[in-house]
Amino acid sequence: MVTAFILMVTAAGKEREVMEKLLAMPEVKEAYVVYGEYDLVVKVETETLKDLDHFITEKIRRMPEIQMTSTMIAI
Repeated sequence: MVTAFILMVTAAGKEREVMEKLLAMPEVKEAYVVYGEYDLVVKVETETLKDLDHFITEKIRRMPEIQMTSTMIAI
C-alpha cells in the first residue's frame, strides 16, 4: 500500500467543490481545505506507485479547477 499526501492549489473559490469531487474517489481517504500557500491537503492510498502516478496524472491533473499539486509519499 502506498500512502501519499497531495497539496493542491485550486482556482479561487473552488476549494470546497474540488474537495467534494475528490472525496468521491476511492483513492482519497481524507481531504481538508486549509489556509496558506495551498488550498487543499489530501491523503491518498493506492496499491502501487504506478497506481499513484496514474491517479495523479489521469484524475487529479485533468481537473480544470486544480492549478498546481505537490505530492509527498509517506514512508
